[in-house]
Amino acid sequence: MSKTPNGGPAFPHVRVHPDTSGTVKDGMTLRDYFAAAVLQGIIAAHTQYSVNHKRVVTEQEHAQIAFLMADAMLAERDK
Repeated sequence: MSKTPNGGPAFPHVRVHPDTSGTVKDGMTLRDYFAAAVLQGIIAAHTQYSVNHKRVVTEQEHAQIAFLMADAMLAERDK
């Protein structure tokens, strides 16, 4: 297994037909997939990231947290 920074394609067996430029798209990366899963958990447990239902973490910070966790997951996976 190659150790690419983004983990490679999340679903490598699914291939999209070439677009007009002749390139083949692999879809989302494993890093994107992990980040989406983390973000879903953050949103589902939003009380952990808020005080009295007031936003204390911005959407950008949520995204940063999600990708930090995704990077940590990829690093642990490559050990």
